[in-house]
Amino acid sequence: MKKIVYSLLIASLMLTGQSCSNLLDEKAISSVGAEYYDTSAGFEAGVRAAYASLRDYYGREIGTNLTVFGTDTYTMGADGSYKYMNQYTTQFGSNVDLLRDLWNNLYVAINTMNILIDKANAGQVAGLADASKNTRIAELRFLRAHHYFLLVQNWGPVALTLTGNLEAKKDFNRAPVKDIYAAITADLEAAVTQLPTTTSDYGRATKGACEHLLARVYLTKATSEAAAADDYTKAATYAQNVTKNYSYALLNDFASVYDQANQVNSEIIFAVQYTNDALTDIGPSSSNTGTIYNGNQTHLFFGNEYDVQAGMKRDLANGRPWKRYMPTNYMLNVVFNPADRNKDSRYKKTFKDTWYANNPGTFTNVFDNSKTKVTFAAGDTAIFIPGVEWTQDQRAAKPYQILVPSQYRPTLFPPLKKFFDPLRQDVTAEWGSRDWFVMRLAETYLILAEANLKLGKMQEATDAINVVRVRAAWPGQQEAMKIKVSDLTMEFIMEERERELAGEMFRWYDLKRWGVLVERVKKYNPDAANIQQFHTLRPIPQTQIDRTTGGASAFPQNSGY
Repeated sequence: MKKIVYSLLIASLMLTGQSCSNLLDEKAISSVGAEYYDTSAGFEAGVRAAYASLRDYYGREIGTNLTVFGTDTYTMGADGSYKYMNQYTTQFGSNVDLLRDLWNNLYVAINTMNILIDKANAGQVAGLADASKNTRIAELRFLRAHHYFLLVQNWGPVALTLTGNLEAKKDFNRAPVKDIYAAITADLEAAVTQLPTTTSDYGRATKGACEHLLARVYLTKATSEAAAADDYTKAATYAQNVTKNYSYALLNDFASVYDQANQVNSEIIFAVQYTNDALTDIGPSSSNTGTIYNGNQTHLFFGNEYDVQAGMKRDLANGRPWKRYMPTNYMLNVVFNPADRNKDSRYKKTFKDTWYANNPGTFTNVFDNSKTKVTFAAGDTAIFIPGVEWTQDQRAAKPYQILVPSQYRPTLFPPLKKFFDPLRQDVTAEWGSRDWFVMRLAETYLILAEANLKLGKMQEATDAINVVRVRAAWPGQQEAMKIKVSDLTMEFIMEERERELAGEMFRWYDLKRWGVLVERVKKYNPDAANIQQFHTLRPIPQTQIDRTTGGASAFPQNSGY
């Protein structure tokens, strides 16, 4: 699936989805038209292009800004870009370019999926065998459901179109949330009967991925205005199926999940792939003005300013730090409670704590006020973050700089290391080749635990969460990591999900699902005091309102924006 020729396929995707992408600009951008999909080769290329649309969100700035910023566990670092998305100021409105582009890209992709599904169902694809047709339609319905799930979580009522548009269309309205969830679940329930258990073409949707997404959807639907009495039961059933009926297995070591040399492993249920191959990582820009690179950007956002500190300069191992996301005190001292770090390995394996000198010499530019200068040979420890407070005397006794919690600042803080990408082409490269794990088995167990808790099945919920916790234990601490039924609360699940899934583009959706977004952000994120209840939905892009017949009366803005 990595070998997709984006210059052809995304051009095709954008042309066929033009009615949703840019209604007022009807110029042809490619000689590839919808009739290309009438051939089996063109149809297969179109399906691959639909998968490529996942790269518009996962591993990209928009995805992490929408899910990491403005939560209880992350606030803003020193980087000045898009801070208003964390602060919830009036700048976070209907003209934010990232929101506009995500909205457009999702609908472009949905329209391509609709066209492909229509053509396959109508028997218009020459040479497409029935078995292949059924599988590809199932993949497309899986992807369409996924895209609508993102849309409804972020924007609530949105335009719902399940047939393809080949001409410019301007008459849209906002369908009720209940209708959108009905379409999502219908697509997934149909797809799960046709998808294969395994695939030789890694990256395609499988039955297990579909069941996982169904579990996630029903868990979310259960607290939405579309809630039904059996949502938690369905979430638990599908999650249980994933844990029992397939060959997925947690890796023995939490850190090994993010080993870039072993990205295709037994824990990964569904991933968006990236590569250093220039052919597959370059494509046309959405504005048709030039070239964009389609690599994974997340290595940029979680780092600290190590590269201007004594004894250090930028290198591939430690990354190019944009200092976008800084963990909150709640994240570092409650979620990752220092008292638990001797049994739970995830603090040590989630945050980087040690840097070795790659720029030897003597330096007086020190942040550690226990010393006035430091001298390093190559390979010496230059910076250490203990994660707890040390006295000045304790720090002074060390020949390297110690960064303690009282000295954390927007430029210096414990950086999340799971997304670092030392395989980038050079130290300035923004585009990485690390895959983005959309679904992994640890999350399945956490979904199972939460759904069973909501159903009052406390032992089953505890058993599920203990599977995740035992894997996270330091050697010899497995029994100490297990919790009892009496320990399991929603608060515990809220913290356990972040211990396991920090930075993995879940937190904002989790807080919204739990109904505690505003409360917890106000309590734990010092920079987000402006958050209000209307911020549980995003602003509709003004371009969508403007290009809809009837404007705001037909396609109204979300309240508060």
